[in-house]
Amino acid sequence: MKKEKQKNRYVRIIEKIFLGHYKPGCTEVHFKRTEIVDVAQDLSIQLPKNLGDVIYSFRYRTELPASIRKKAPKDHQWVIRPAGRGQYKFVAAKMATVVPSKMLAETKIPDATPGVIDM
Repeated sequence: MKKEKQKNRYVRIIEKIFLGHYKPGCTEVHFKRTEIVDVAQDLSIQLPKNLGDVIYSFRYRTELPASIRKKAPKDHQWVIRPAGRGQYKFVAAKMATVVPSKMLAETKIPDATPGVIDM
């Protein structure tokens, strides 16, 4: 049986913050940046040097944990948005689906690779 992968500290912190404020059916979950310090102490996790990176990483670099994603309403996903100085909120936003239009023409581009490189 496989061992469950250890969650990193950012995931553990953001999960505890979200689940501490989440109530079934809500579409916004507010929290303060200072909660990162409190949660890290509660979980006995070494505090990240850059507190903002915890939030930034889930806004721009990585997916929110599955435990948070599964609580989003149907056809929505959780995103983190600013809500004032040192305050943030998880917002259930409609999922965006980008599909190319069938009405657009396809443009063929000739291969211009020089012969020496092509060999």
